[in-house]
Amino acid sequence: MVTTLKGKASLFAHAILVVGAITMFFPLVWMIVLSLSDNPPGDATFMELLRGTFTLSNYTDALKSDQFGIYFFNSVLVSTIVAIGSALFSTTVGYAFARREFRLKGLMFASVLGVLMVPPHVVMIPLYREVVTFGWINTYMALTLPFIVTPFGIFLMRQYIEGLPKELEEAARIDGAKTIGILREVIFPLTTPMLVVLFIYQFLTTWNAFLFPFLFVNKAGMRTLPVGLTFYQGKQSIDWGHLMAGAGMSAIPVLILFAAFQRKIIAGFTAGALKG
Repeated sequence: MVTTLKGKASLFAHAILVVGAITMFFPLVWMIVLSLSDNPPGDATFMELLRGTFTLSNYTDALKSDQFGIYFFNSVLVSTIVAIGSALFSTTVGYAFARREFRLKGLMFASVLGVLMVPPHVVMIPLYREVVTFGWINTYMALTLPFIVTPFGIFLMRQYIEGLPKELEEAARIDGAKTIGILREVIFPLTTPMLVVLFIYQFLTTWNAFLFPFLFVNKAGMRTLPVGLTFYQGKQSIDWGHLMAGAGMSAIPVLILFAAFQRKIIAGFTAGALKG
């Protein structure tokens, strides 16, 4: 009887997972079908799209576009810089909060947590004025520096480092290692799983960012992919085929990145859960 109940529970759980997977993947399938359709109407149903004419011209047109290559390069460069910077600086600041004692430490960490609760739209105007004041409009500085350190990254790395054994750091200090040496030889190697998680998260967040790149850039040569793809939308109609083709190709780097580091991502989340 117990075995039967366990079997039914397992079957029900698998059914829920299958339904969830279909729900999550269906928009992706719809995007691919739209990108392969020849001049698809905006109000077409999924079955109507399947009965329509398919073509690869939407992809070839997007790849032949000089602007798409520029948008792609800008997105890769900006996302990589922000992700690397976030992993580096968040670990350094997180280590200071986890291991060092200094004045107003509690207040400063509380301010970091407070920033986590502030919606990005609240700081939109002050941040724009700051970028204008520094003369960073239409520069990579505006697209990277304001986002290179995040309160989420600091909190994540601080919590992870607090769970690491202090004996390794003490042994390194006995051997004559300074703080920089401890960070380089002890902290960074031990936090690699969580660093990968933070890198992927920050890369994905920056890759999909639209609001601030749209505000800080008004030249075609500095646009990122999310901003550039909006120009497939006209005032009267939307070029769904080319828009979905561009969106599909823009998702490829993120999928490759996740596939390459999926084991470390899972290891990072598992280690974080065990330390909690």
